[in-house]
Amino acid sequence: MAVSYKKLWKLLIDRNLKKKDLEEMAGVSHYTMNKLTRDNNVTVDVLEKVCRALGCSLDEIMEFVDN
Repeated sequence: MAVSYKKLWKLLIDRNLKKKDLEEMAGVSHYTMNKLTRDNNVTVDVLEKVCRALGCSLDEIMEFVDN
């Protein structure tokens, strides 16, 4: 099973935000943002920062998908 962050990118589009905006809002590095873009694993701390910055829950930014 893999992780998909498509919901996160849709949420950013809906809120008229760019990835760079999220980097600054959540206080995450460009490297971490690249990992999210590539659907790579990130720490729960990173996911918490993103959720807090956007005022949302985990299920609104990610989902598990079959390979």
